[in-house]
Amino acid sequence: MVLGFWDLGVPVVGAPMAGGPGTPELAAAVSNAGGMGFIAGGYVSPEQFADDIAAARAKTTGPIGANLFVPQPSVADYVQLNRYAEQLDELAEAYDVEVGEPRFGDDDNWQRKLEVIADVRPEVVSFTFGAPSPDVLRWFGALGMVLLVTVTSPYEAGVAVAAGADGLVVQGPGAGGHRGTFAPDMEPNTQSLPELLDQIGATHEVPLIAAGGLGTAEDVDVVLRRGAVAAQVGTALLLADEAGTLPAHRTALHNPEFATTLVTRAFSGRYARGLANQFTRLLDGVAPLGYPEVNHMTSPIRKAAAAADDPQALNLWAGTAFAATKAGPAADIIASLAPG
Repeated sequence: MVLGFWDLGVPVVGAPMAGGPGTPELAAAVSNAGGMGFIAGGYVSPEQFADDIAAARAKTTGPIGANLFVPQPSVADYVQLNRYAEQLDELAEAYDVEVGEPRFGDDDNWQRKLEVIADVRPEVVSFTFGAPSPDVLRWFGALGMVLLVTVTSPYEAGVAVAAGADGLVVQGPGAGGHRGTFAPDMEPNTQSLPELLDQIGATHEVPLIAAGGLGTAEDVDVVLRRGAVAAQVGTALLLADEAGTLPAHRTALHNPEFATTLVTRAFSGRYARGLANQFTRLLDGVAPLGYPEVNHMTSPIRKAAAAADDPQALNLWAGTAFAATKAGPAADIIASLAPG
């Protein structure tokens, strides 16, 4: 990989935010502002994925990245899932819905999405929840794409580099949304982002993009000084005009009632950081592992809460720097993150 690729006007990457906040308009706006925007491939059909990449390309001449979730085996225990369904029943009834079916495989179009990537050839492809096979990375590398893998520990970094990753997105514990751990039942690593950058950077000679808990220009400057070539931000863009963030989520980010974040598996069965609300207060301690099964179980409740503009039963994904979020055009937000 040519390191000069990372000579962005602003060393900031827009995180691929699946499930709504990430939009083609947001990705293009980040790239137009001198950074690099990402299109999320999670939770959408291969056709929608291709359309989203095309829509972003139509709005920018800058680089565009695309992200995929790497499939993982189920770790769900159906006895625990049935018990959790009973605990969800009362909340579901309050929203006049039924608990969803705990099926496996909500994003099972892996091969077709790989073919989309090969066809549209974004400048950068990143992978979350694991490293794909070396064959996949060689395939995409031969097509001229830069290949990134999200890692949360030095061990995962070693696996990703051995598989053929060109660079790593190093996700620290302050990141909002799902932890990018390779094993779905793995307890999240609590090493600080600077520690991870130091340890991984000392072992692997590949570019590192720092992610997690970065909300200000000072935060970005710190990780650049620790050797990162860019900072990846997601929470900082949740209030951007171009983001698809739900209205209730937008309001909660600056509502003093939602003053803390926690890492929970209550919404999806996989560890993720978001704002604490009534849902997490009731269910965080009892939710089992099981992604995507639990994600399907809670989906009707979350959709009903979204329709009612009620943040108390929504997954309000946010990182630890959520208090620094600002509303406005993405270009202004990216400019505000540029180190001095």
